[in-house]
This record gives sequence, structure tokens and C-alpha cells, in this order.
Amino acid sequence: MGLRLALAAATVALATPAGYVQSHQAAGGGFSEPGQRATPGLTAWAVLGLTASGEDAGTAHAYLVAHEGELGTATDVELAVLAESVTGGASPALVARLRALVHPTGAIGPALNSTFWGVLAFRQAGIAPPAATSGFVVRRQARSGGWPWLTGTGPDSNDTAAAIQALRALGLRGRPIERGLAYLRARQRKDGGFELNPGRGSDSQSTSWAIQAFVAAGQTPPAAAFRYLARMRRSDGSYRYNARYVSTPVWVTSQVLLALARTAFPLR
Repeated sequence: MGLRLALAAATVALATPAGYVQSHQAAGGGFSEPGQRATPGLTAWAVLGLTASGEDAGTAHAYLVAHEGELGTATDVELAVLAESVTGGASPALVARLRALVHPTGAIGPALNSTFWGVLAFRQAGIAPPAATSGFVVRRQARSGGWPWLTGTGPDSNDTAAAIQALRALGLRGRPIERGLAYLRARQRKDGGFELNPGRGSDSQSTSWAIQAFVAAGQTPPAAAFRYLARMRRSDGSYRYNARYVSTPVWVTSQVLLALARTAFPLR
């Protein structure tokens, strides 16, 4: 009995978050949730989380390039540019699709979130974002200090964190960043985690996004946020979505890896 318990404890100790994500890479290089097929979107998140952690993403780059035809939205394209850029370089065809998303107003793609992601994709690929984009993003900041995913909707923590990272990637400091961080602080709950929207309750992904925003702004993330994430960790190395639910564990764990690495987009 003692030996079995010791072996079980050793297995748990070896079950790292990065190892959990790596264990869900298929032979073709893509990543999938348990019992599902690989997708470019999840593969891109896995790549970013593993890269931030200094871990190997295997043949994911080849998979992403081969599946560019499945990228249907602006944010799909931008996420793939980020992931390809950190694993061998974004393909010329994908970069051309990114450039085609730029509008004269400085917007990138059809929504605010596609503009945030567009900035990060351009920067990760080593390309200067549109000059007008900084002002476009600042002018869309809500009175609360947050940003929504689409003009006309309410702000949320995830898009606010993405906007902060985008503005910092554009070299902006000062009042817009401070107001954005204040909005995020208001979304932190008593359990230490951050929530997507008021009243929704903490979750691992929103907490990870918030940590990245603080890192991007050059501020120390709240220690309670890391304690919250520690409570969400499961014995197999994966992370719960929140205290009540386990869902999309590969996606959730990939995003948590970015927070645990204390890094922000674009990845260095």
C-alpha cells in the first residue's frame, strides 16, 4: 500500500501543466481536447502556452501552415499569425491575410477584439501595426475603463486585458492603461480570481488574462490571482475552468501557462 501511494504521489508530481498540454498533441502536430479532433485555434493556443513556458510544441508549426484554409475569422487568422511567428515564422500567405484586415481608421478586422489581436499579431510577426490603430483603440475605451469585444457592447475583463497588451505593444503608457487596470481590479473577486463580467464569478481564463495585462503594464500581478489558479489545478496537470466546472481543459491550461510564465503578448 505504501509503495502504491508513493508511486501515485510521484505521478502527480510529474503531471505538469505543460506535460498535460503536450499529451494532447496528435500525430499530425495539431492539439485537441480529450476525445475530439485537433483544430487550428486550439493548436495555436497550445503553441503559445508551451512557448511561453519554454516547452516544445513539436510539429505544430507544420500543422498550422497546412490548416490555414480552415481559419474563418479575423481573430482566427491573427491567433495563427501569433503561433506561427513563435514556431518558425508566419507564412507569407497568412501575413497577406493579416494585412488585408487593416482599415483606414486604424481598425483591424470587423471588431474591437480583432483590432487588439491584430496589433499583437503584427508585433509578433515583426511588422509595424497601422499608425492610426493606437488612437482608434484609445477612443473606444468605456467610461468604466474597460473595453468590449465589439463597439456597442459592454466591456469585459478578457478584452480589456487584450487591449492593454495591444496598447503597450504600441508603446502607449499613461492614463488609458491605468484606467484599464482599474477596471480589471474591480473584476477581482474575494477568492483571488478574476471574472469575465460583473456577477459571473472567477474563472481560470479571466484570471490568466488579467495577470498578463498587469505584466504588460509593468506592474506586479496580484499574488491572490496565482493562489486562485493553484486551487484550480487538477492532479493530471490540467486546470479547471472554475471551482464548479471542468471544461475545455487543454484550452484553459494553455492560457494558464501564459500567466504562470508571467509573460504578455507579444511573446519575447
